[in-house]
Amino acid sequence: MSSRPSSADPLTSEVVGLIGAVVARYHQEYDEAAARHDLTGAQARLLALLRQRPLPMREIARRLKCEPSNVTGIVDRLESRGLVERRPDPADRRVKLAAVTEEGRDTAERLSASLDFAREPLAELTPVERELLRDLLKRVLDAGRVDLPGPARRTTT
Repeated sequence: MSSRPSSADPLTSEVVGLIGAVVARYHQEYDEAAARHDLTGAQARLLALLRQRPLPMREIARRLKCEPSNVTGIVDRLESRGLVERRPDPADRRVKLAAVTEEGRDTAERLSASLDFAREPLAELTPVERELLRDLLKRVLDAGRVDLPGPARRTTT
C-alpha cells in the first residue's frame, strides 16, 4: 500500500492552497517592488535572470515561459534604459546574448534587497525550522524540476 497522499487528501489540498497564497503574495510584492524601480514585473524578472549570466533570447523565453518575440520587446525597453545590452555569443556569433549592464546589475540588486515579503515571518522561525523549510521546499521543487530564479509565471511586457 502506498503512503503517497491522494489528490483528495485534505492536508495536501491545504498545503497546495497555502503554497498558492505564498506565491500570490510573492508575485504581488515583486511587482510592487519592480514598480518602485520603474520596471514592470517582467522586466524585473528578466534582470534577475541575467544577473546570473548572459543568455540567448530563446533561453530567456523558455525560462520565463513566454514567447521569444515578447522577450525581444522586454530587452528592447531595458536596453533603451541602459540596463541590458545585446552581445554576440562567443560560441556562435549568429546568436545574440542579452547581458545585464553594471547599472542593470545595481538595479536588480536594489530590487532584490527591497523584497521584504516573508523576511519578518521567517525571522520568527528558528534556524533549524528555516533549514527544514528550505530543505522541504527544495524537495518539492526538485520533484518538479523547477530552475527559475525569482517568480515564474507567464510574462508580459
